Amino acid sequence: MKEFTAEELAKFDGRDGRPAYVAYDGVVYDLTDSGMWGGGDHEGMHYAGKDLTAEHDDAPHDVYVKDFPEMGRLV
Repeated sequence: MKEFTAEELAKFDGRDGRPAYVAYDGVVYDLTDSGMWGGGDHEGMHYAGKDLTAEHDDAPHDVYVKDFPEMGRLV
């Protein structure tokens, strides 16, 4: 499985046709096909290309990113 640094993950921001990846709990997920992440933006509060582990504590939903394809690990 591919290993991503924070700098590499940041390139997958979902903008201008780039894939939308996020990390959660050390795993990188591809949210490109999620209708909730259009343009790499989720509800104007969270952005692709980042580690969302700490931010998820404030989310009003379960950890649904685990339903998307795993792309690698955040190192």
